[in-house]
Amino acid sequence: MVDTKSKERKKLAVVLVRGKAELEHHMIRTLQLLLLTKKNHCVVVENTPVYQGMLQKVKDYVTWGEISEETFAELIAKRGKEYKNPIYDAKKKYTYTVLEVKGKKYLPYFTLNPPRKGFARKGIKVSFTQGGALGYRGSKINDLLARMI
Repeated sequence: MVDTKSKERKKLAVVLVRGKAELEHHMIRTLQLLLLTKKNHCVVVENTPVYQGMLQKVKDYVTWGEISEETFAELIAKRGKEYKNPIYDAKKKYTYTVLEVKGKKYLPYFTLNPPRKGFARKGIKVSFTQGGALGYRGSKINDLLARMI
């Protein structure tokens, strides 16, 4: 029997493209759970059904895709902020989310610049499949992140 939990899952890079003005409360809460608080913030999450459902819920405000190892290493090197506080509180009741790479702890989100030459020809209100910037974009997220780093 194969253990599916130990298998390495692909990581997804999620970028908040549109602002949160006039959003419904449950959409704002989902973006908070994804740690996307401002435009052009990026998080790297595991490709699990839980995150897939969250991304489908906010698909009109974010773009996401599978991130390559080279792009992830560049993102950590150039935009990663080291986390220096303890992971637990004094009573070990609460845990803080950190990203651990090669023994160093980083904040789980990255602040990026707007992309050079813009998002897409049709803008940030149209899905990626129709020529815009929103929704799932597969491995082309690496091109977008390279322009934003």
